[in-house]
Amino acid sequence: MTALVAACVAFQLNASMLSPVLVTIARELQASDGAVGLSQTAFFTAAALFSLFLPRLGDMLGRRRVLLGMLSIMLAGSMLAAVAPSIAVLQLARLIQGVAGPVVPICLLMLYHEVNEPRRYGLLMGVITAVNGGIAGIDAIAGGLLATHFGFRAVFWCIAIVAAVACVLVARYAPESRPSAGAAMDWPGVGWLVLTLASLLWALNLAAAPGPAQWGGIGGMVLLASLALALFLRQEQRSPQPLLALDILRQRSTWALLLTTMLTMSGVFAIINGLVMSHAQQAGSGFGLAADHASWLLLTPYALVG
Repeated sequence: MTALVAACVAFQLNASMLSPVLVTIARELQASDGAVGLSQTAFFTAAALFSLFLPRLGDMLGRRRVLLGMLSIMLAGSMLAAVAPSIAVLQLARLIQGVAGPVVPICLLMLYHEVNEPRRYGLLMGVITAVNGGIAGIDAIAGGLLATHFGFRAVFWCIAIVAAVACVLVARYAPESRPSAGAAMDWPGVGWLVLTLASLLWALNLAAAPGPAQWGGIGGMVLLASLALALFLRQEQRSPQPLLALDILRQRSTWALLLTTMLTMSGVFAIINGLVMSHAQQAGSGFGLAADHASWLLLTPYALVG
């Protein structure tokens, strides 16, 4: 549990610790809010795409091995972000950090493999998912304090240190499990599914871009996503070891859970952690709060409740 919680904390800091720091990043790198927001988009897009197939790959190659690899890549991305000379390099660093997107699912799978008693598993799972929802607001407060007194680079160095500790703990204490050793990865299915999600995300990015609406580009991306989705479903029907069993997609309970998660996370990260925190720190049109004060008032309460 110590190793798994450390891994989840290391990933969670990439999301929650930076929420009060975005305005500071824009100021210190002399970048626009849109460019800084794109760095967040890069992180969450990469996290979403790699979450589609890395947990399944962990079943085959070893979950601890895959988890350790993700944490190592996240550590490299954190160090690159800490020394980034420009917003472009920071965006690349955030993209690299996003490889660690499926840390929590893999940790829960590792926990499920070791704990057979359902009641105890539910308790320990609750601990991990609570950490993933925010470390009782401490992460947001720490991010705000570091950004206010030492600049945004100190936040990334803090994340890098935690990631390094998590790597050591996972390598030393986390058990290995390979329930699908010898199975073949459905790489064509992975490719079509990743293309589907990437196209939809790019369409949303074009829709949110300033200036006149780029209807041609948006329509093209939606069309490409539809075509890739159709090819993915066809591949899953033909594959002897599909990435995703289609009978699961036909269940209403599956979509209820997925849509609830998507809508909740959209509200938390896009609205509260993004728009509200940015508005709170704007000197003219907003409230002009410092990063640490904004963290105390707007991020800590709901993180503590979680």
